[in-house]
Amino acid sequence: MQAVALHPDVIVVVSRAYATSAVLVRGGTSEAFLIDSPVFPDELEALGALAAQAEFPVVGLLTTHGDWDHLLGSFALPEAPLGAAESTAARMISAPGEAQRELREFDEEMYVVRPRPLSLPGAQQLPVPGRVDLGERELELHPTGGHTADGMALWAPWAGVLVAGDYLSPVEIPMISASGSVSQYLSTLRVLEPLVAEAEHVVPGHGGPIEGERALAILREDRAYLEALEAQGADAPLPLARRTGAQRAVHAKNVERISPR
Repeated sequence: MQAVALHPDVIVVVSRAYATSAVLVRGGTSEAFLIDSPVFPDELEALGALAAQAEFPVVGLLTTHGDWDHLLGSFALPEAPLGAAESTAARMISAPGEAQRELREFDEEMYVVRPRPLSLPGAQQLPVPGRVDLGERELELHPTGGHTADGMALWAPWAGVLVAGDYLSPVEIPMISASGSVSQYLSTLRVLEPLVAEAEHVVPGHGGPIEGERALAILREDRAYLEALEAQGADAPLPLARRTGAQRAVHAKNVERISPR
């Protein structure tokens, strides 16, 4: 697991699994949140120690969306309550056990042993768009959709850091899940664009933190890809730096999901 400080109040850790990003964000000296999570047990154990050592007093967990690899913070900080966008809380209620089942499948495939099962008690529902208090500061909450139907991005204006969820990744093309859509994804890019233009750093869900200027270039590439996906289907060109075998497989799934049945 890699850790990097983007600001005195923001530390990003990047998991060995899928380069999944998690963010410690502090609002003054009294309160901090953990946004999303790394994946492997040793990373989660180290994260709790890192928060204590860096004097980030975590009082709550936040998740950008309801995919299992972003919901593991309770392994690191079991006493911290979970907050989520109303759309994500509704997803967790409508599909109970989904995250636990998918985590078990990952662990079985990777031979991972965890100290206990994943516990996900009911999440506090956060209105999005909206704001949430963090000590002496406020985080802005902005709606996201397209990758999945649920989610939010979080903007820390005093630090110039945007936590984007599974958008604006330097290693993944836009990934449309069974509950997402191209139109929702394009709408999310419109929501994020002015924030990205203002950001010093953007933290995508996968790939580690990037500078705002690079994130803006990725946003434009993602928009071009999605528009081509709608118009050309399988023939849509992938962003040049993300034409890997794995991303071609993602593209094939995108084509399948947007094709009329």
